Amino acid sequence: MNHYRLILLFVALGCFNSCQAQENGKQLLTLEKEIALPNVKGRIDHIDINLKDQIAYIAALGNNTLEIVDLKIGKVTGSITGLDEPQGIAYIRKHQEILIANGGTGECGFYNTITLKKTGSIKLADDADDVRYDERTDKIYVGYGSGGIAIIDAASHKQVSDIPLPSHPESFQPDAKAGKLWVNLPGSGMVGVADLKQLKLTAKWTKLLPRANFPMAYDEVQHRIIVGYRAPAKLIVYDSENGKELFSAPMVGDVDDLYWDAKSKEILISGGGGAVDIFKQTKGTIYQQIAHIKTRDGARTSLLVPELNLLLIAARGSGGQKAALLIYKENSL
Repeated sequence: MNHYRLILLFVALGCFNSCQAQENGKQLLTLEKEIALPNVKGRIDHIDINLKDQIAYIAALGNNTLEIVDLKIGKVTGSITGLDEPQGIAYIRKHQEILIANGGTGECGFYNTITLKKTGSIKLADDADDVRYDERTDKIYVGYGSGGIAIIDAASHKQVSDIPLPSHPESFQPDAKAGKLWVNLPGSGMVGVADLKQLKLTAKWTKLLPRANFPMAYDEVQHRIIVGYRAPAKLIVYDSENGKELFSAPMVGDVDDLYWDAKSKEILISGGGGAVDIFKQTKGTIYQQIAHIKTRDGARTSLLVPELNLLLIAARGSGGQKAALLIYKENSL
């Protein structure tokens, strides 16, 4: 019990510090518009996008729906109902389908993007969660259950392999070219490295503190894994080849998503502490915090769209404010 109380204390301190931090760098990220999600209640999870048509797909976990938002006209244009705690989303351009991972049942359902009718389904163990789609290999990776990542062939809708893990996976980053997959395993206090040919963990980067590592990003060019921790709230950059810690710094509390923007050399972090933090790589292993921009309390899930210079942030309804998709324009230095 003392261990869990300590973690809760670190989380509370991280949230307190982020809320008290002075806002700065607002010119780097400007709120363009808010798109109302009028029928959405409860927690909101991951987001994906049809880049060509600028259609965002939002997993409204607490609402048991997938919300479809046209960014150009700024409104919800459709919804898929009858889901069970939708969490991970993948837009599959090649097949004009959406995959939705349901945390409640473990079902991964495929839906046609035009008709919104179900075209296929795979049943995993419970808590189907984060999803990654690799367009080069046409494979979908889904983290699920008490420890596994399913690998699914997008064309056939069939599971082709599985990577067993010691605990539930949160965010992960596959690199088919390198033959590796990095995964956050907060229940085991580690970042795991899996071999995609052997389908097993080959390295474990363990830490006593910080803990609760949820979001992860991958800098493929510089071979770096970027991880966000909640207890306490800390950003850590690792060498992806050997797990060596290269950089660390405090950041916004209750982090859920972070991204590496290779074009601007920036790390963008969204946290439920009510802010977006931006760190810029100045040289080598030095990343300087250049912004702490207030958003909304609890608005922690996001999607960076570097092609449009946009950061989409899902804000659930709370404190008299209704649920909305916040559209921020990225203005790099």
